[in-house]
Amino acid sequence: MRIIARLTLREFWECHPDVEQSLRAWYCDVQTAVWKSSADIKRTYANASLLGQKRVVFNIKGNRYRLVAAINFPFQICYIRFVGTHTEYDRIDAELV
Repeated sequence: MRIIARLTLREFWECHPDVEQSLRAWYCDVQTAVWKSSADIKRTYANASLLGQKRVVFNIKGNRYRLVAAINFPFQICYIRFVGTHTEYDRIDAELV
């Protein structure tokens, strides 16, 4: 998978250093993944929440943080749409970010 907006992750972990290692691990996992469908994501991340056909919510660092991504399966691209605390996540509409 090609990940768009790695800078978003870096800027977030600069403000929240406790999540840096977890976000780096997520990045490495996704970068090497070859996901053809939502089912492939669930095999890798059983706790991920699937929103519609292309949006996925990943629990980061024991569900303390959330990452919303839009996935383009045919082109193998993962667009980071949101990274935030669980509280911040509760204030957004993950399908619209």
